Amino acid sequence: MSTPIKGESLILYLWDEVSAYEPIACLTSNSLSQTRSIIESQTKCDPGTVIKTPGVSSYDISFEGEAIVTEAGKQSHAELFTYINSAVGTTQTWKMDNGQSGSPAYYGQAILADLSLDAPAGDEVTTFSGSLSGSGLIVILDPNA
Repeated sequence: MSTPIKGESLILYLWDEVSAYEPIACLTSNSLSQTRSIIESQTKCDPGTVIKTPGVSSYDISFEGEAIVTEAGKQSHAELFTYINSAVGTTQTWKMDNGQSGSPAYYGQAILADLSLDAPAGDEVTTFSGSLSGSGLIVILDPNA
């Protein structure tokens, strides 16, 4: 019998550039969307036939969460703000893992493409959202292992 994977267990982590993947704290959702471009060609050697070949792979990861005063070993809006505010831009190594044995973790490198902070008045918490934009293949072997 198959075991469903609960959405709450699939966590997005960023490499701390030293020794560990740190979870983006208090996420309310995260998603991964992959695409591959298709190269189409048509020649006079084979009239009427369109030949399709795979092109470049790319992906986007979107996430939303509640902003927190960052705890040790976690990342929140403040750390993400530092990444996106870098004058030269930075590429982030990420991991998405559900923590269940036998399920692969996914790894890649992406650029923090956007980051938003929403601070409403009243009894609502401050939230943030953003996305990572990457190209190339997503792997299941930890590049930092």
